[in-house]
Amino acid sequence: MKDRSEYYYEQSIISIVFTYAIREGRALDKVISSNIQYHNYQHHKLPITMDPLSYGDLLYHNDNNYAIQVNETNVAIISIEDGLNKVKFYRKGKLRYEFTDKWIDKNTFIRTLGNKEWIFRNNEQLLYQVEKSTKFITPLVRSDTLQNKILSLDIETYIKDNIHIPYVISWFDGENKFSYFVTDFKNSENMIITAIKDIMVKKYDNYKIYIHNMSKFDGIFLLKILANLGECQPIIHNNKIISISFKYNNYDVTFKDSLQLLILSLRSLGKTFGVDVQKSVFPYNFVNENNLNYIGTIPDIKYFDDISSIDYNCYIENYNIWNLRDESIRYCEIDCISLFQIMVKFNELIFEYFKINVHKYPTLSSLTFAIFRSSFMENDLIPQLSGKIATDIRQGYTGGAVDMYIPRPPKGTKTFVYDVNSLYPFTMDEFDMPIGKPTLFEGDIRKIESDAFGFFYCNIITPDNLKHPIIQTHIKTEDGIRTVAPLGQWRDMLFSKEIDNAVKYGYKFEILWGYKFQRNNIFKDFVQTLYNLRLQYSKEHPLNLIVKLLLNSLYGRFGMIDSFPKIEIINKNEFFNFIDEFKSDEIQDSIELGDKIMVVYRTHQANINTMLDGLKQTHNVSITIASAITAYARIHMSQFKNNPLINLYYSDTDSIYVDKPLPKDMISSTVLGKMKLENVLTDAIFFHSFKKWKSIILSLNYVNFSIL
Repeated sequence: MKDRSEYYYEQSIISIVFTYAIREGRALDKVISSNIQYHNYQHHKLPITMDPLSYGDLLYHNDNNYAIQVNETNVAIISIEDGLNKVKFYRKGKLRYEFTDKWIDKNTFIRTLGNKEWIFRNNEQLLYQVEKSTKFITPLVRSDTLQNKILSLDIETYIKDNIHIPYVISWFDGENKFSYFVTDFKNSENMIITAIKDIMVKKYDNYKIYIHNMSKFDGIFLLKILANLGECQPIIHNNKIISISFKYNNYDVTFKDSLQLLILSLRSLGKTFGVDVQKSVFPYNFVNENNLNYIGTIPDIKYFDDISSIDYNCYIENYNIWNLRDESIRYCEIDCISLFQIMVKFNELIFEYFKINVHKYPTLSSLTFAIFRSSFMENDLIPQLSGKIATDIRQGYTGGAVDMYIPRPPKGTKTFVYDVNSLYPFTMDEFDMPIGKPTLFEGDIRKIESDAFGFFYCNIITPDNLKHPIIQTHIKTEDGIRTVAPLGQWRDMLFSKEIDNAVKYGYKFEILWGYKFQRNNIFKDFVQTLYNLRLQYSKEHPLNLIVKLLLNSLYGRFGMIDSFPKIEIINKNEFFNFIDEFKSDEIQDSIELGDKIMVVYRTHQANINTMLDGLKQTHNVSITIASAITAYARIHMSQFKNNPLINLYYSDTDSIYVDKPLPKDMISSTVLGKMKLENVLTDAIFFHSFKKWKSIILSLNYVNFSIL
């Protein structure tokens, strides 16, 4: 199995054929020299030795050239030169393969055959390694032209029997606004169908249509309408609708969730981007099916969400008579205009600095990935990783550490709260990342290469009484997969730098196998460029927010699982015939969409096809990058654990709660990786929820009360 395909898949065994003969008498005993060890390669036993005569019977010897009869059918031709043996192995007169043996020291030599290597010491195999073939993530070409072929759309609803019912829909194309009110139509569905048909004209062909927070109600309701009106194909990730491609009347549009690109509320985004039209207020809770034609006094403040009495008084000063229809349309249109202006300004800022059109990308991480690939990434550096190697390395991808250590500080003790300034960007800026082709090895790579860099599967032994364990692992519980940092002994895949750090705390590791990589700092230019850009602008400027989001969005994109389920929308009467083709565990979900059903599924056959077509697919992910970045972050935070100079009450991915101030040289709000003092608490209580396996902190002082 060591010699399985280079492309990370294994074909199913259809049959195994044994050929045998029956003969009389006792089989001849095989006599094997006790002084010579062998390793098997393609059914041949190759002696672990640099001595040519150990291969078999000498046929010919001239200076440093030997011809050896290995057995009845095999002959080895060996040439010796400057501590190097060049071996050609023939079977029935045909060259099967050739390899070289080279002395490393008087007890150790290395055998190289193609892209495979064996290292032997004292006649025993010490290490096996093979460089794996792989593709690399390729750079992108920057855009020449800014494009803003977009619309914005919003739907307002009231609740009836816990179901959202649309009563107004609006959309905006940058110049004209269009609105539809439910009382003008037979029902809500007819209202939305009319709006969609008005959009599906030649003028808006291939446009992107933004809806803020589409992944919630608006997306499901809209998907139901679209599925029964034309052809649509949604993209769903982590149970969220990311986008919906829709075709009707031979025109195509794509509905997108703007919240996936700008992860703030529409009100906050409007203020940050300083657009001309800001989100207004509206009494959402006032509307019901019986008052859609309401005209009268302004609804009471209790019907408004998150509005102060001052803002409410300012609102009512503008009205003598309040018309629900007019005000709901006005409110919906303002949302559309504000969102449109935000997305245009966002696109213009990104294009100005990076020559990338935002509207091509569905999520913030995909946009950041495109910026990195087009402006900062070189060729043949970051490997595309999928299949077994990605699965192996993903075992050690455990994320940040969240732990409560001391429930209550001593009475009268102050608690100092610190956050790391941009922890993940800091690790990306500071440290080398695993790059190049992966090399699979078996054995302890560090016995040959003391500074080998990569991901090693190890037998882990912790100190007996470590106060704050720092190596994490995944475990299965009744509530699913959880992350813990245990004491004891277990086996796991770890990043080599995290191994080196843990040794300082008394951990012991036996390296069994793993993947070796080259190393290089590939993110410094990206991080420095963006971070310096952020420092140029105040927090009130949109670029400050944009750069902050970009800096923290790239690393996770490399760790994404890009094996998405299939989605098909079929007629209801075809559903049972459709699912008959699948096993019971292959259908992941089914959602009724009127006369249609959306089926989310995976199939074993689809997975086989994916493996067989592995070289044709593009897997623009590299779990090594994400895993290394998060490991570096844990290493950085480990300096505050088991530290005799401080008492640590609580820590999470990038913050600590301690009993005394940190040294001044560790503090800065502008230097990446330094600590920022966020608060000094006069009292604090730390709770740990074992049921949910997460820490909840209630931080109290005489001025405020906050939950983290």
